[in-house]
Amino acid sequence: MNVRVNGETRQLQEPCTLAQLIETLGLADKRIAVEVNHEIIPRSRYATHLLAEGDKIEVVHAIGGGAH
Repeated sequence: MNVRVNGETRQLQEPCTLAQLIETLGLADKRIAVEVNHEIIPRSRYATHLLAEGDKIEVVHAIGGGAH
């Protein structure tokens, strides 16, 4: 199955969860936010969210900060 991750096409085994993709990308222990088809997926759903052919996934690194 083919999906797009941050604009790049990736071929994945089917079925594949969002958690498996994140592990494959080496981002499992990173502070990230993930959007699938313009919907932000909560971390609590990564393990159960199945990816589908043609999904568009955006992974961004969460940056901490704010007023001191």
